[in-house]
Amino acid sequence: MRSRQVFLVAAYFTIILTTGALLAVPGFAESDQAAAARILGSNWRQVSRRAGIIFTGTVLSNSGESAQTDSGVPSVEIRFQVDRAIAGVEPGGILTIHEWIGSLSRHPAMRPGEHLLLFLYPPSSLGLTSPVSGSQGQIRLDPLGRTIVDQPGPVPDSQASPIDSASKLRHISAPATTLDQLERAIHAARGE
Repeated sequence: MRSRQVFLVAAYFTIILTTGALLAVPGFAESDQAAAARILGSNWRQVSRRAGIIFTGTVLSNSGESAQTDSGVPSVEIRFQVDRAIAGVEPGGILTIHEWIGSLSRHPAMRPGEHLLLFLYPPSSLGLTSPVSGSQGQIRLDPLGRTIVDQPGPVPDSQASPIDSASKLRHISAPATTLDQLERAIHAARGE
């Protein structure tokens, strides 16, 4: 039984390493769906469908402190320059959102000057929104806002499983993911 488990783990690593090696070969293109799954996680289709607003943009300001909405709900106000509209927003404009203070711990703080790909829930009846599935709906971009910055979560070595280790290897050897790839996958998932 133990030898079978060792064989399966070895076979899994071989597949991952081979796939990673192929992704590093010039001319080998990763599919849009594979890129979306690698960057957004296995439930990328649901994240894409649940979002009412999807765009890339630059954070202009983050009040970082409690601002009251018209209904008196404590929130923060975050302003973005919309660089690339994918769903629910116009390109080139300024988008101001209000996020309930209680949801801020579910994703990294958005800092002025940072370039992001955001999947936001449709605004609630109170005018509040936040990234879909917390940090999964907030993707960092490179300083030019053109390419996805891989975002594997840190896994302490003492807690790493063979699958976590393989995932780290895949992230190291995978090519840069473009916004074009993700946008095509998002539109396909949304049936657009």
